[in-house]
Amino acid sequence: MDFLLFCLFLAATCATGATGGLFPTGEWYKSLNKPTWTPPDWVFPVAWTSIYLLSAFAGARVGMMEGSGYAMAFWAMQIAFNALWTPVFFGLRNLRGSVPIMVALWISVAGATFTHFQLDFWAGMAFVPYLAWVSVAAVLNVTMVRLNPDQKPLQLQNL
Repeated sequence: MDFLLFCLFLAATCATGATGGLFPTGEWYKSLNKPTWTPPDWVFPVAWTSIYLLSAFAGARVGMMEGSGYAMAFWAMQIAFNALWTPVFFGLRNLRGSVPIMVALWISVAGATFTHFQLDFWAGMAFVPYLAWVSVAAVLNVTMVRLNPDQKPLQLQNL
């Protein structure tokens, strides 16, 4: 595995992770009706830090391999949809609008898992926790839409 390539993939994951700092959960999130099985707040940064390290590892393992085009395309898709979800859910407070993004994120993570496994066992294994986590997150996202039917997204003011 190329260390510089790992650092480049890690930089992409860190940039995506920064959206969590730009759009913190705050009182709005605390006031939402959530299912009893919602993970405690401390689990999210631990899970995402692990997932970002593992996905950077996976990308670096297969990034320079012959035939890695689909794996890299799915890697790029998952990081893009990951970066988009947080501003829509937490920034715009658009629970319903975040669901299609979550679906696209799940599909791209599943695609990355599958295509990374085709090239390298350990790269594929590195995506397994991500696929599990995004599966839980998708169900949580849909459940929060159902439990908060009157929640309206923020209205953007014309500048």
